[in-house]
Amino acid sequence: MDSAYILFGIKHSGKSTQGQLLADRLSCAFFDTDAVITLQTGLSPRTIYASQGPSGFMLAEEKACSALAEKYTGKRLVISTGGGICDNAPALCILRGMGIFIFLEVPECIAADRIIRKMTKLPDGTFDNLPAYIAKKNPDTENDVRTIFHDFYTARTATYRTIADVTVKLEDVPKNCNLEHILKALSL
Repeated sequence: MDSAYILFGIKHSGKSTQGQLLADRLSCAFFDTDAVITLQTGLSPRTIYASQGPSGFMLAEEKACSALAEKYTGKRLVISTGGGICDNAPALCILRGMGIFIFLEVPECIAADRIIRKMTKLPDGTFDNLPAYIAKKNPDTENDVRTIFHDFYTARTATYRTIADVTVKLEDVPKNCNLEHILKALSL
């Protein structure tokens, strides 16, 4: 029986990029749970979270995982998950029956730099395009964003390590080099 390779990691860790590369290498299907949510609901995960709160988003995430499990259990595929799926026990339970959990651990400074590059400062001085867990704390400076992210990163990394079957430490190298790290960790 083939297995699903289910990728976890902090936002901007490269789950979608590495997931697509891994699926291409293995000649199998690739799914991003956030894309499945958007396809099922017609709304972006960010919109669902903003309008329906965490519980509404987690329900949408669970439904996306259920749809994947119904169609693909027992088949080889790669699934990239949203960064917060580690807090969604029903979704994790569904995915656990499909395959192995792979934590893509990216150094904190790399993930923080990616968040900083994507954020924008609005005319009123607030920041836009930040992950919800940072935005809700209303950071005033880039240093505030990094401090908030540090605490979150530390807690999330500990959580990911407890649920992962395999941990792969990614580096600041070309994406194909990181793919080789993943393949080696999976003995593929």
